This record gives sequence, C-alpha cells and structure tokens, in this order.
Amino acid sequence: MRALQAGCVALALCLTSAGSVSALRPQAAPGRAQLPTEIGQVRFNAGQAVVPYFEGWIRNPDGTFDLVFGYFNRNWKEEVAIPAGPENRVEPGPVDAGQPTYFLPRRQRFAFRVRVPADFGKKEVAWTLTANGRTEKGYGSLLGAQEITERVVITNGNFNPGHEDPNQPPTLEIGSTLTTRVGTPLSLTALVSDDGLPKPRVPPPTTKPSAPPTFGAQVNSSGGTAPRGLSVSWVQYRGPARASISPAGPIQVSAGKAGVTVTFATPGVYELRVTANDGALSTRKHVTITVQAASQP
Repeated sequence: MRALQAGCVALALCLTSAGSVSALRPQAAPGRAQLPTEIGQVRFNAGQAVVPYFEGWIRNPDGTFDLVFGYFNRNWKEEVAIPAGPENRVEPGPVDAGQPTYFLPRRQRFAFRVRVPADFGKKEVAWTLTANGRTEKGYGSLLGAQEITERVVITNGNFNPGHEDPNQPPTLEIGSTLTTRVGTPLSLTALVSDDGLPKPRVPPPTTKPSAPPTFGAQVNSSGGTAPRGLSVSWVQYRGPARASISPAGPIQVSAGKAGVTVTFATPGVYELRVTANDGALSTRKHVTITVQAASQP
C-alpha cells in the first residue's frame, strides 16, 4: 500500500514539474507569431573596423623570414583609405612598410610581407589600423605552428605541398610606373603566358528543353560566372581615394592579354595589384600610377 502511495506521489510530482516548465516557456500572444529565439548576424555596409590578420611566416633561403599579413574589412560595401602613418603603421621599423593603404570589403588574404632578419628570435611585428574610430592590431612572430610556404601564398591558402604537381604559375608582365590625369581613362594591359596546366574544366553539356518552361527562372543580375582557365584580376592596393576599374573581377586572358580601363577622381599616387591565375596557382605584380590634376581647358 505504501509503495502504491509513493508511486502516485512521484507521478503527481512529474506532472506538476512538466506543467511548471511549460508555464515558464514564453507563449505567443493570441493571434501573433512566436518571435525567433536567435537573431541572425547583422551585416553592416559601412562604419566598421578593419582588422589586420597575421597569415604566417615564410623561411627564406638566405636565412631571413617574411611575416605575411592580410586584413578583414568588416564592412560589406565601404572601401576605406588609410594612409601610412599613425592610423596605419607597422612597428618596429619604418611606419610605412609597404602595407595596403586602400582596403577592400571583407577578407583579403596575403596582402603584404615584412622581412625580418635571421636573428629575429621571439620578437614581434605589430600592424595597427584605425578605421571609423576603431583601432585594431595584428601581431606577427616566428611561432613554429604558423610557418607556411610560398606555395600556400600562390594557391591562396592551399596547404598541399604539390611535390608531384607539374603545374607552374603563370608569367605576368605589366608596366611598373605610369602617369595620367584626373578624369582621363587609362588603359592597362597585362601580358600573360602559362603552361596550360591545370586543364580547364569543361562545363557539362546543356540540353535545350523540348518545350518552353511555364515559369520564370531566377536570374543572377550581379554578373556572369568566373572565367575558366587563365584569368587576370585587377584590384586597388593603395591610393587616397577609390579608383574606378572596368571591367571588375577576373578577366579571361585572350591572345595572351587581359586589359582594363582605370579612371581616377582624385589626384595622388595609386597602386594596383595585378594577379594572374591559372585556376590553381597565381602570380602577383604591382603597378604604380601617378594621377595629376585635370588639365585646364
């Protein structure tokens, strides 16, 4: 009899607990939908910080080391110009170590290097950036776990050593210094050659439908797909203001050439980074452009 009473008491306690938990849960008001329990990530088009990233270090044949940095512009649209100086400095050593001064949105990897001597030891290099009133720092050191190789850079982060890969990075030629004026379009052409490896992937054949579809397909209006095979990309690396590059994005190499037109609205010294990519390996070069004020009519 006592066992039966104990069982009834336990059952009553379970039911009471379940009812209490249910009562504590937030309930939607009649006629209103339940609010989500999580808020998705908020995307900011502008006004956010630019964060320096230490990508790793490379061992050079002469015993020196290269500390490799990139950055993360937290803005989705805002491109930020930060001249070398108090708000864009590398320490120790010269404040201007060749780092970017124009920052594109989101993550940009392997942006620049700082060479340090063979006896650098346990010291650090700090890259400081202040954007939109917020200061961020990135620290580079010779920590063993952060050693990378040149192949990691030219493959944009692929750690496959490629010992049996016959593919070689493309060759790239582009003028190093040029001059133009504000508002005058400047044509730039990169000369590119490659060994044809890797073989470009052939898209699967498409079959034409026997009858027109009865519904409208969604169209991506942001541009076409990335070119297959050998391509060249032009991006701004330095400059006091935005340079307008057309066309934007990777450009298919045709007859060994890939060109763009660049227009500047503000005088100053600009630097563009040109990257030739064969689909696996890449080669980078920089071109410096001095932009003078518009000529008087």
